[in-house]
Amino acid sequence: MEDVARAAGVSRMTVSRALRSDGPVSDETRARILKIVRKLNYVPDQSAGTLSTRRSGFVATLVPSLNNLHFAESIQALSEQLEPTGLQMLLGHTDYSAEREERLIESMLKRRPEIIVLPFDGHTPRTIKLLKQANVPVIEQWEVPKRPIGYTVGFSNWQAARKMTTALIERGYQRIAFVSESEDAWTRGAARRAGFEDAMQSAGLSAHRMIRFGKPPISIEDGFQIGAQYSEHFADADCIFCVSDAPAFGVLSALKSQQIRVPEDIAVVGFGNFEVSRFSSPTITTVEVDARGIGHQTGELVRRLLVDENDRDGIPRHFEIDVRLRFRESTRA
Repeated sequence: MEDVARAAGVSRMTVSRALRSDGPVSDETRARILKIVRKLNYVPDQSAGTLSTRRSGFVATLVPSLNNLHFAESIQALSEQLEPTGLQMLLGHTDYSAEREERLIESMLKRRPEIIVLPFDGHTPRTIKLLKQANVPVIEQWEVPKRPIGYTVGFSNWQAARKMTTALIERGYQRIAFVSESEDAWTRGAARRAGFEDAMQSAGLSAHRMIRFGKPPISIEDGFQIGAQYSEHFADADCIFCVSDAPAFGVLSALKSQQIRVPEDIAVVGFGNFEVSRFSSPTITTVEVDARGIGHQTGELVRRLLVDENDRDGIPRHFEIDVRLRFRESTRA
């Protein structure tokens, strides 16, 4: 800043004011200073400004996976909404670990984020305390928690899985198996499993055909290993409902390798509407989730919360994202 001030023939305070859009500096002086800033490649240190204004200029955002297309699409949509505001994202990767999420939240809070955005897959008790005491808005995504901390943008995974199970029953499937992770406590996968069980029990059907395998997120490879043991897991099943499209594609591939016909011998269903479900052969029946819609709505909410922080009472606490059932070739018409 001293270099810029010396080159412009002004004080450091004048440079500081010129770098603020609302600083009391003439247009001519500001233009001259900004020209020198660009020439010298000067990047202002915002830490002092953060201390004085209590504004850091970033949104703390957590994702459970970096290679999941849904989370990538959601983050991209959120970024597009934030760009006009000048806010930047500080991104953290939890790897579906509640303990890692806790450490990331603690670290990010030291940097004074404007808002915290994170998916709901269950939180540790300490994470909940940290978020409640953060004194900034908290937005939980991808689920409708029973006890939301702040705002939510998502849908009920329990209800979505129940809706799909009910629709399968109405199409004549009665011996439905469900494939999910073995360590899914408090996760959205557990909510989907519970929705499946409730729909089966409500219809007077058995929900005992439960295959639990691997840690979240269950993969294509996991699904293939499960499908390879067809006679052990699915000998009397007429449909396999998987917690996501990845294991559904793996199961489908394993069945095809054993000359087991889908859907003639058994149906396969996924969750998420990923590319593997849309372009597999046969295409996979699934629950369509609007990932971009979640990111877009989250961005809109962030903008509303920051435009007028004194008007938060007028903003809904929950924003529902629609999900749709997509019946394709892997189930009977």
